[in-house]
Amino acid sequence: MSNASKKVAIVTGGSRGIGAAIAERLAADGFAVVINYAGSAAEAEALAGKIVRAGGRAVAAQADVSDAAAVAQMFETAERAFGGVDVLVNNAGVMRLAALADADDAGFDSQVAINLKGTFNTLREAARRLRSGGRIVNLSSSQAGILSPTYGIYAATKAAVEALTHVLAKELRGRNITVNAVAPGPTATRLFLDGKSKELVDHLAKLAPLERLGQPEDIAAAVAFLASADGGWINGQVLRANGGII
Repeated sequence: MSNASKKVAIVTGGSRGIGAAIAERLAADGFAVVINYAGSAAEAEALAGKIVRAGGRAVAAQADVSDAAAVAQMFETAERAFGGVDVLVNNAGVMRLAALADADDAGFDSQVAINLKGTFNTLREAARRLRSGGRIVNLSSSQAGILSPTYGIYAATKAAVEALTHVLAKELRGRNITVNAVAPGPTATRLFLDGKSKELVDHLAKLAPLERLGQPEDIAAAVAFLASADGGWINGQVLRANGGII
């Protein structure tokens, strides 16, 4: 990747699953990577160590993205460690499935706080701090289009993330910063597989014409494209990385 060796990326929720795959891919492409985590310090530090041992540059940075002050501190950590920030990948998220009639306030509040307010907090800092030529990639979900039962609150937060994506792309006019979203479909992560039977997982794997679950590396490849020089003419878009499920 051209001149990526001088660039710095923050990946929220970067210690496991899709976030970890994104952090590893961006590091392999030459970015210095700030691996954000909320509570899993050991996993984040282990991933940072793995990247460094492979010849990359990485640090772990704790921050609850729903806390605006913590998000500002995370950006400051990135600036102290590597001199600035060029790429923000908003991957941190939670999913609490329930029919609307059965959903409780705690499940609603946690998803709005992390998926939506957390994205707002990081976008606000990125809009103030990203260097010219920067990239913002938000993680949405193909559930914003599929709209399956029990996914109502989660899908609503991701639809809001897509709205923020479109608006911020316009607000950053003249800054040479792109803002896009990647919307994964069913992807083989702990978050997705937790609580699902093998029969259900097999059924979901067959829904896409490619007849398999996505892998974290598939999503990381889409993010890496949007973060690269080759993705520079893509702006204000949602890329549905789901094997054709929608």
